[in-house]
Amino acid sequence: MFQNLKRLGGDSLLYALMNVGTKVIAFIMFPIYTYLLTLDEYAPVELIDRWTSMLTFLVILGTDSALAFYYFEKKDKEERRSYIRNVMSIRLFMVLCLLLVTAIIGPFFADSLLKSEHGLYLLYLSIAILFFDTIAALVLTVLRYEFKTLKVVIITVLKMLLVAILSYLFLKFFVRSVEGILYGRIISGILIVLLLVKPLVKFISFKFDRNILNDLLKYGLPLVPASLAFWVILNSSTFFLGYMKTSAEVSLYGAAAKFATLITLVTSGIQMAWRPYSMSLKDKPNNKEMFSKVYLIILLMGTTGVLIVATIMPYVILLLEASYRSSYQYVALLSAATFLNFYYLIISVGIFFMKKTKIISYAFAGAAVINVILNIILIPSYSIWGVVASYLISYLAAIIYIFVKSQKLYYIPVSLWKMSALFFVMLAGTIGIVYVQEHALSPLYIVLAWVVYVATVGITRVDKDLRGTRNHETN
Repeated sequence: MFQNLKRLGGDSLLYALMNVGTKVIAFIMFPIYTYLLTLDEYAPVELIDRWTSMLTFLVILGTDSALAFYYFEKKDKEERRSYIRNVMSIRLFMVLCLLLVTAIIGPFFADSLLKSEHGLYLLYLSIAILFFDTIAALVLTVLRYEFKTLKVVIITVLKMLLVAILSYLFLKFFVRSVEGILYGRIISGILIVLLLVKPLVKFISFKFDRNILNDLLKYGLPLVPASLAFWVILNSSTFFLGYMKTSAEVSLYGAAAKFATLITLVTSGIQMAWRPYSMSLKDKPNNKEMFSKVYLIILLMGTTGVLIVATIMPYVILLLEASYRSSYQYVALLSAATFLNFYYLIISVGIFFMKKTKIISYAFAGAAVINVILNIILIPSYSIWGVVASYLISYLAAIIYIFVKSQKLYYIPVSLWKMSALFFVMLAGTIGIVYVQEHALSPLYIVLAWVVYVATVGITRVDKDLRGTRNHETN
């Protein structure tokens, strides 16, 4: 058991370092981009990024989860490669379809959507980026499944460095426009694909195996609505806020959201390590005991992390200009929602083991509907707080539904009431800390919030669950 936890911890640390590196590079490059481009000139980059994120969901078609399942289920090396080849063929076929769709409908809305004279050309460039990223992403995914963690980390950070350097060079010396950034991304994508050409040649095939294709799509397609629902939840609030309120409030929310994603510096490392780790334990003895401990360990890390964010944000936000500093108050609760967005992957092993992935789609489709309705109701009266509430409530609804369903399919001996107590005490503490900071009350109240949280950890005896070993499995 210790060896398994050690592997998860080691891989998670390397992936976390990778994400720290890539995010640091991104944070450094953003002010450089805005120095070289005006705000109006930079705007299409944001729109292209949102557009590309949605297309990525369509290209993947849930095959990431399907491949994770069948890669570890199939023991024959050649059979595994057949699944990988079919996934590659599906994704490249989808990129071709999206190129055709762009060619057909792009001319009707590209310029007005991107507010650029070369809107259609920018869309074509985004498809080129998607093509090379699709190839590289699958090869890196397989390397993750082979637990070649260090290689994945090095190549991913290298890619981000290449994007930053080449985009800067194009903007500075060749093309002082959005195209310069996109050219940098395309060339970096080509270089990374060339770097991965040795493992890549094993996975390129233009044939579909009907049985394998059926396995992949049957497992993965039910997850596509969930992916699109994620996109709605993450992006719709910005559009509602911009329509119903002012651009200043959109900017404040954007700043808060950027800081809130910093919690992914920790969670994204675990997220990347979790899929191959959990699938590799599927048929191991005592795996349920292991999962129960991981559930609690990660929840403790997440809830503690959110409270830390709430406590230190008034000081961290000083890095921004004065007009942006009031955004600090939203960061901690947005971080809590961001944590839930990650945590559902941890507590849904039963759904993935039993191949009931439609449940994920149902959960997040429902969450997307809740999110949109709450945005419409809350934003007119509560502005950014309405966005925060809709974001958090929709994710809470989804994760509770997913956990209950997963437990019914594949019971993990972990206490729901203990997990709920930890999360909701953290939530109350976070709200209390922000209230104290906003009203300049005594810092002792912040200490009190921490004391209540630590006391909850003690009362629930989570430490006993982490130390002890259950001698039975209940269904």
